[in-house]
Amino acid sequence: MAELPHLISDLALILIVAGITTIIFKRLKQPLVLGYILAGFIAGPNMSLFPTVEEHESIEVWSQIGVIFLMFSLGLEFSFKKILKGGVSPIIAAFFIMLSMWGMGCGAGYLLGWTPINCMFVGGMLAMSSTTIIYKAFDDMGLMTRRFASKVMSVLILEDILGIVVMVILSAVAVSNRFQGSELILSLVKLGFFLLVWFVVGMWFIPTFLSRNRSFINKETLVIVSIGLCFLMVVVADSVGYSTALGAFMMGSILAETVEAERIDSSISSIKDLFGAIFFVSVGMMVSPSDLLVHWLPIVVLVFTILLGQAIFGTMGYLLSGSSRNDALMSGFSMAQIGEFAFIIAGLGESLGVTEGYLMPIVVATSIITTFLTPYMIKLAGKLKGKEKEPQNKKNDSGEKKTSRETKDFDLSSEASFSNILYSFLRKLLLQTLIYGVLSIAVITLLFVSLLLMCRSLFGHWAGNAICAVLVLLLLAPLLRPIIMKNNRSKEANALRQRGALSTAFVEISIIVRFIFAVNVVYYVLNYLSPFRWYWHILVATAIVLLIVRSKWIRKISMRMEDTFLDNLSQRENSGPAYARQLRGRDLHIARLSLPEGTAWGGKTLAQLRIGGRNGVHIAAIIRDHQSLNIPGGSNILFPHDTLEVVGDDQSIEQLRQRMNSETIPPSLDETSPMQLACIEVGEGSPLEGILIKDSGIRNQYRCLVVGIENRHGNIRVAGADHQITQGNKLWVAGCHEKVNQLKKVLSGV
Repeated sequence: MAELPHLISDLALILIVAGITTIIFKRLKQPLVLGYILAGFIAGPNMSLFPTVEEHESIEVWSQIGVIFLMFSLGLEFSFKKILKGGVSPIIAAFFIMLSMWGMGCGAGYLLGWTPINCMFVGGMLAMSSTTIIYKAFDDMGLMTRRFASKVMSVLILEDILGIVVMVILSAVAVSNRFQGSELILSLVKLGFFLLVWFVVGMWFIPTFLSRNRSFINKETLVIVSIGLCFLMVVVADSVGYSTALGAFMMGSILAETVEAERIDSSISSIKDLFGAIFFVSVGMMVSPSDLLVHWLPIVVLVFTILLGQAIFGTMGYLLSGSSRNDALMSGFSMAQIGEFAFIIAGLGESLGVTEGYLMPIVVATSIITTFLTPYMIKLAGKLKGKEKEPQNKKNDSGEKKTSRETKDFDLSSEASFSNILYSFLRKLLLQTLIYGVLSIAVITLLFVSLLLMCRSLFGHWAGNAICAVLVLLLLAPLLRPIIMKNNRSKEANALRQRGALSTAFVEISIIVRFIFAVNVVYYVLNYLSPFRWYWHILVATAIVLLIVRSKWIRKISMRMEDTFLDNLSQRENSGPAYARQLRGRDLHIARLSLPEGTAWGGKTLAQLRIGGRNGVHIAAIIRDHQSLNIPGGSNILFPHDTLEVVGDDQSIEQLRQRMNSETIPPSLDETSPMQLACIEVGEGSPLEGILIKDSGIRNQYRCLVVGIENRHGNIRVAGADHQITQGNKLWVAGCHEKVNQLKKVLSGV
């Protein structure tokens, strides 16, 4: 018999230990993530009193998969589009918190007597909180539906993206001992380029693919397709030098805008829990008691720095971004930990040979301790909160007018209105040029890398160049036309033309500039692939761009591509109830809550549950088997696995969620079941003797069911409704204990 692989025995060990610890922590009403970390500490190589894992490399791979699934689920919950809708608020909070914590980390390293380069790296580690830890803590503590949780996750995602910039800065400082701004700018441009390409291309292709094949995608297929897309983006992100976590999040944010987002999240939840548990267990394995004893002072200093720094500067960052006092407290205190990015930065320092070897165990121990304290910091913030005042809606003199930038009708006589028109016009031009320009560069780069060599090998050098040029220009045409023609007849452009000759000239010059930009793109393709002189390339490029502008076929394709992208971008919103869109940005919002397993609400009416009166929310719809019962009445009955679409504020929805999860019926064993099965022999003098089963009242009067009749050989056959009950019959009857005993007395003639 072949020897059992160590990976299987290691998984058995960590899952059994994790199962025991999580049950204990569940009984203690503590977050499960702490149980996972304790399980890793027990099963890790540093605890010799217990069996330990043997293949750490395999467990590390599984933990990386856990990070991928956690970030993928995070993207499904908090899409990239939501972050963009947040405006500058999360950007302000993220920059302020990261810069403040970086400074505090450098200061802590200086007090400990470390070298400047070690101080820089420690500051970078402390600058970013752990997205996965906070996500898991919010999920365990039931805070995901709270208003501040969405703000925290937006800031954390920005921190993860900015973490790539931090790594570039640290790498440059480590190699050259000086900061080079050009490298930072290049890194930011490269990051923005890839994020834009991934999001735009993914949003155009993936929702369309899922919509057209929806009838062929069941739950099993949806799991395979969604996880396959996730890992495809992970591979793409890794191939261009970015973290796998960023790739997983990007794919989650794309799928979050599709109508399948909730089905995907529900389908992969069990897989996410499994691999996520392995990740947190692997973090616990990094803890060494000896390291805690040897480096106790730096660990204490860094833990204190993180807790104090995030409590102060984290709260201040959210206050500066416009959050209320209570939300700022909850947000700042919840970020008081470091996580996986700190390990990556510590590993970077070791690989470059610029940091000391003791830095990694110190950071790991600090991460474990701050992770352990995260739920308690969140609870402490809840105790420090005051009563939230009702926001007062301030109206200007004109009532509920929107700001001038949002006003649909322009007052041409107003100088302020003119500046807003100009701002809106320039913003649209820059945005469309940026998006379509980046896509054009991506198309040229991709085809030159992949298609050009293949064409040359099949058709020869110059013939291959010509074929490649034709294909590239065909793909570029729908992207170049919007750069030149889009918004030329928009309301902003028409309003500017009405302001006079100078404004009209400005609009026309902008068209010429964009035309020259498109000509340069085509010129680059021709100059790279054609052997002719540069002036011929300019003439041909100009003619091609004029043809693109005049072509109705290209115009139709371009408009169809843009309409598809916009429809996909708003697919999930348009699939929901219309009233939900009107509540965005207000205190009330829509939430969907699913009845948990073993709910005690099953079989009860809405009137019996008094959800509105007790919890202050309104039930807008009951979703059952992909069908929606809109505006249900008090007589409507709930069933297990129903999803309630409720309208309320954060506090009311959270109270309903807690009540829903607490009012459950624990699973009961068979012997405690109120139903029983009994064999009753019909005795002499029974009032039911000679009566048909259907007329006996056994079902209607005694609420019992005749399952079968046993013959003299001990065999049981199904009893028909027309069977006549006779003396000596042995009836097998099912029913509750009390009713069966009553029927037994009647049948036996007692």
